[in-house]
Amino acid sequence: MIKRVLKWVAIAAAVVLVGVGGFVAYNAWAFGQSMAKVYDVPVPNITRSTDAGVIARGKHVVESIGSCAGADCHGTDLAGGKPIVMGPLGTITAPNITPGGHGGEYSDGELARLILHGIKRDGRSLRFMPSQELNWLPDEDVKAVISYVRTMPPIAKPDGKIEIGLLAKVLDRRGMVTIDVARSIDHSRRATAPTPAPTAVYGAFLSKSCMGCHGEHLAGGPIPGAPSSIPVPKNITLHETGIKGWAFGDFERLLKQGIKKDGKQLDPFMPIDVFSKMNDVERQALWAFLESLPPQPFGAR
Repeated sequence: MIKRVLKWVAIAAAVVLVGVGGFVAYNAWAFGQSMAKVYDVPVPNITRSTDAGVIARGKHVVESIGSCAGADCHGTDLAGGKPIVMGPLGTITAPNITPGGHGGEYSDGELARLILHGIKRDGRSLRFMPSQELNWLPDEDVKAVISYVRTMPPIAKPDGKIEIGLLAKVLDRRGMVTIDVARSIDHSRRATAPTPAPTAVYGAFLSKSCMGCHGEHLAGGPIPGAPSSIPVPKNITLHETGIKGWAFGDFERLLKQGIKKDGKQLDPFMPIDVFSKMNDVERQALWAFLESLPPQPFGAR
């Protein structure tokens, strides 16, 4: 009797393993097929400017709301950031986008399409770069970003490692992590932000850059598939488990100095080097949006 039970347990375990293996294999195959897809999205008619004001705006977007110049992205010189080791998800290193790197390979229009649609010059999808969080930028800001990138000195620096693990491919296909960027974007329509103002409406667009870590509802919780070495994002809604009782001054100090309301330093995983460069309008708009959200319990990402 015991042998018979053990036999059926072994058979059931084998069936489960085969099923899991098939599930993983199918999703990895689907991920590869999607990444090989060539998108028929036209190159926008956006070209660089040499106007000092446009370039200054581009510098601001790159260093703040675009998060391009953060250490975990393309780096302060835009020649490539530091590797982000994500355990079973893989390793991501943002590439060199100066004129001496990939920036010199793209036309202005191709760079605009990359920013807005997550599509490389060969028509295929980018990996991991959060175009889905930036494609609300109006054409004027996209033009400004390209104009600023063109002013950077060319740096001949090879790209760092990019390795996408099986788990990342599965989570991408399940909509839990975005690796295949172009697939996550509706290329037939594009919402653009209104003129910058200290309002919740404008703040809703700015908040998109927070959702990759804090979740769609900004309630925090473990990032799917991330290793224990990655800090668990906090709840930033006005819930008891989040930032209930905070005032704008507390939030402003957090963004400017990386200091929480209780006086403790924020974990360096949060890119304070980026958020500290936000201007007053952007900080006020983001706070107005957070105040407008229904409080969510921690982990309701």
